[in-house]
Amino acid sequence: MQYVKLGHAGVEVSRICLGMMSYGDKAWRDWTLGEDDARPLVRRAAELGVNFFDTADVYSNGMSEEVTGRLLKEIFPSRQEYVVATKVFNAMGEKPNQRGLSRKHILEGIDASLARLDVDYVDLYIIHRWDASVQAEETLEALHDVVKAGKALYIGASSMYTWQFAKALFLQRQHGWARFVSMQNHYNLVYREEEREMIPLCVDQGIGITPWSPLARGFVIGNRTRDKKGETARSRSDGFAHQLYYRDGDFAVADRVGEVAARTGLSRANVALGWMLGKPYITSPIIGATKLQHIEDAAAAVAVKLGAADVKALEDGYQPKPVAGI
Repeated sequence: MQYVKLGHAGVEVSRICLGMMSYGDKAWRDWTLGEDDARPLVRRAAELGVNFFDTADVYSNGMSEEVTGRLLKEIFPSRQEYVVATKVFNAMGEKPNQRGLSRKHILEGIDASLARLDVDYVDLYIIHRWDASVQAEETLEALHDVVKAGKALYIGASSMYTWQFAKALFLQRQHGWARFVSMQNHYNLVYREEEREMIPLCVDQGIGITPWSPLARGFVIGNRTRDKKGETARSRSDGFAHQLYYRDGDFAVADRVGEVAARTGLSRANVALGWMLGKPYITSPIIGATKLQHIEDAAAAVAVKLGAADVKALEDGYQPKPVAGI
């Protein structure tokens, strides 16, 4: 495993981040694994050197955080050995103040997340989306106070428009507030719109980039069909993926991944993740894993070095599309 700084922060994270959305309560999503089924996957990730784990309050309505906290304590000898991220924004109840990025919800949300994770602090506290209904200054000052209270060591952001992220970074610098160190954005071989503005901004500002859905929710593995069916429970039921992908051009890119895999002897996951990890601006793609092979493939991708011809073959078929995932 390789380790890199998380943007301009001093903390070092593995080049692969294990996303914990797949673990929690099966009633939340039928492809979600319970704690006992998740244990060997998280353990194997740790054995392979993964020290970076990403969850959110909304995953399994809080149960993902509970499972994450218990498994990390069980698997790692000490709190100092792993980096855990969680998120705030999405609804955690039906009442008006149980969602969004108000000061009230952020300060209550971090306490609830710490309780579920059973830790004194999280390494990275991420705003899951931008909340246009709240003044940016209120959100950013509240996040600053979370850091100053020692409840989060760093703060990060997730998918939003570039102008929103630029505004937030400007306000943080202007007021001397804790600055975002990471951007968890939507980026993969079939969705590369982030290359236009968000990624250049992050590079300029020293922001770590930790993409979600680096395998396009499994789409680039090549087991999806145009009628939106597939071989797995997730591929059949993932309505969000059906909104993001499934254009003809997306299938063409997936076919290119298969061609490069066949030519190089690599797995499709190795090819897609190897392509991403070959970008100097990428810190740690967040991978989901419901099988041990998913973990093995992701860890192996760190050592993949694609040739220029293969990279060109993968990228040439891309077709621009509307911004999605925000």
